[in-house]
Amino acid sequence: MTATPAPGPNRPPAPVSGPAPAPGPNRPPTAAPGRDPASGRDPAPGLDRSVFDRPGPACSVSDRPGLDRPGLDRPGTADRPAAQSTTDGAARAAARGARAGAGLATTAAVLIGTSFVAMSLLGRYPFLGGQGLRYGVAALALLVLAARRPAGLAPVRNLRPRQWLRLALIAATGMVGFNAAVVAAERTAEPAVPGVVVGCAPLVLALLAPLLERRRPSARIAGAAALVVAGAVVVQGLGRTDAAGLGFSVLALAGEACFGLIAVPLIPPLGPLLLAGCACVVGAVQAMLLGLLLHGPAVLRLPTASEAAALVWMALPVTVLAFWAWYSSVQRLGPERSGLLLGAIPVSAAATAPLVGTGTLGVGQIAGSLLVAAGVAAGVRAARGGRVVRAGRGAGWSRAKTDRHMGGG
Repeated sequence: MTATPAPGPNRPPAPVSGPAPAPGPNRPPTAAPGRDPASGRDPAPGLDRSVFDRPGPACSVSDRPGLDRPGLDRPGTADRPAAQSTTDGAARAAARGARAGAGLATTAAVLIGTSFVAMSLLGRYPFLGGQGLRYGVAALALLVLAARRPAGLAPVRNLRPRQWLRLALIAATGMVGFNAAVVAAERTAEPAVPGVVVGCAPLVLALLAPLLERRRPSARIAGAAALVVAGAVVVQGLGRTDAAGLGFSVLALAGEACFGLIAVPLIPPLGPLLLAGCACVVGAVQAMLLGLLLHGPAVLRLPTASEAAALVWMALPVTVLAFWAWYSSVQRLGPERSGLLLGAIPVSAAATAPLVGTGTLGVGQIAGSLLVAAGVAAGVRAARGGRVVRAGRGAGWSRAKTDRHMGGG
């Protein structure tokens, strides 16, 4: 008989054969496998329990159908870097901002397009007096709205003299000067001429905005802007003009471009709402002073019902809402991308002119509108991979790649 080796530090003790020890006060009775420990009965007699002792593959929760463990069983999720999630969130926020900016720019362009129709109802009202009333009422509304914001009107007190000079240039070129140039052009040219020339603003912005930031213009965005301009030409038609009418139309285009480019550095300290309000204050003062100087007390008179309605429309939707929407759009998209939406101005003007009997909507207007839409879509696709400079983060003039406001209407 072979002796059983003695247990050691690396050898477990051998099992002891013989009858099981009797239950004691500290030892519970041992039940047979498969039997109820309390009664000792077999709840399922005849069941072959050996299958439960057969070895099989390990089972995990992920092998159970219908059970999902987010972040654990999905491949690549558990070890995804935190920076990836942050980048995805920033990309989604940028996409939302771009959509909001496009919507704001479209709203502003459509409203400004209606201003040409409203101006046709003010042909007999003193021009400078009407502009003074328009910008004065708009300034009051904008400043009341700005005062309700957390910063209130405090940023205005911090403006330096050169910033006030910028505001004066904005009003002189893009507001009072722009409208005066359009009115002067229409004296010797058909209305389509200044409309087509001013419709070149998207191309001008696509070229000048990057140059002022000391970078090369995007060829794809410039091409899309040229398509928008072509659509505006088709919508408006060319019309007849003389040298004076063409010259004033070019001045109107220059005022349109100067307004947005001069306003760019003022967005960070003021914001869209307060900047629009300050510009309207200066514009109202300039228009009234110039009107008093040229026409005396005749600069103002009591408007008729239709003139009053046109003045209210010009002051509130076209100035308050459209100016704020445009500044906010450029703050999100930059002047190049927002400028593409200016192509909606002649489309809006052509669509609303039949409402007051000053134009018709025909095949040319519809075809031109489709060209404008194609140019805008091409520009948006071209800019998706480009660099977007937000307010206060750019270089040069576009420390805020911000505002290109329409002085139009």
